[in-house]
Amino acid sequence: MIAIADLQTSLLDLTYEIKDSNIKPIIGGGFGIYLKTEHIRRLGVRTLLKEWPEPRSTNDLDLFLRAELLIKSANLKPLAKAIAALGYRFVPGAEKYQFVKAGPGGDSPGSVKLDILTGPQKLFRSTSVKVDARRVRPYPSVGIHAHPVDEAVSLEDGLLSVPLKGKLSSGDPWESEVFVPHPYTFLMMKLFAFKDRLNDPNKDFGRYHALDLYSILATTLEEEWRYALVLKAQYAAQPYVIEAGTLVSEYFSAPDRPGMIRLKESAYYRHTFQLDEFISALQELFPRGSA
Repeated sequence: MIAIADLQTSLLDLTYEIKDSNIKPIIGGGFGIYLKTEHIRRLGVRTLLKEWPEPRSTNDLDLFLRAELLIKSANLKPLAKAIAALGYRFVPGAEKYQFVKAGPGGDSPGSVKLDILTGPQKLFRSTSVKVDARRVRPYPSVGIHAHPVDEAVSLEDGLLSVPLKGKLSSGDPWESEVFVPHPYTFLMMKLFAFKDRLNDPNKDFGRYHALDLYSILATTLEEEWRYALVLKAQYAAQPYVIEAGTLVSEYFSAPDRPGMIRLKESAYYRHTFQLDEFISALQELFPRGSA
């Protein structure tokens, strides 16, 4: 299993390679949650919930690209060059938007996986970019595609800057900046990911996504919560937001709902988690039938 420290080194290496570009990485997924949690822990500020889970393991780096980078594809050349220089190879069937490289152990279970993602398909209408549900293909091609995430309707809203510091794989110290999605965006993505994995034994039946939902709300800052309510009003009529309200109602509206059961089945679950507050906050952000 890849260690959190190995993922951090891999991300440091990547940010070093693109240091002279205008690419500002947005880090989602489990590692994005880890970066946010550690940043808030260092700040020592008040968050929505007092009880936080310990960071879960992951081997993925979910790198989200702003739409403008894909529309003006020349801006992505440094990223394509960096991925090649760092020894990543494409994942068969997901060429140009999923990459993998051997970790410290050199074997598949110890590999680092890099997923290139972006926001909804609709952002690329009336542009030269070719897009479908599977991938966004910039034109002219620079060797980088991205997987669109249609439920990330607010991807570029309220991004949080997180300092990233440590040692490169060369051993040299390096410090850079990455961004993590706003909790509202993160919650949207994790709700749909949970729905897709609920009955998948190869994805732990969605337990880690249920845990992620709790972690995202637990580490939400006071100003982030206020802005989440603004985003709730702004995007209330969006179909994916309406569906998110249905998902919360079906899976996370009471202790006996499937999502809550999966959360309590997680290896990271503790009986001290503030489940009532978690349920209430999710329902406030994503009420059923609100549009």
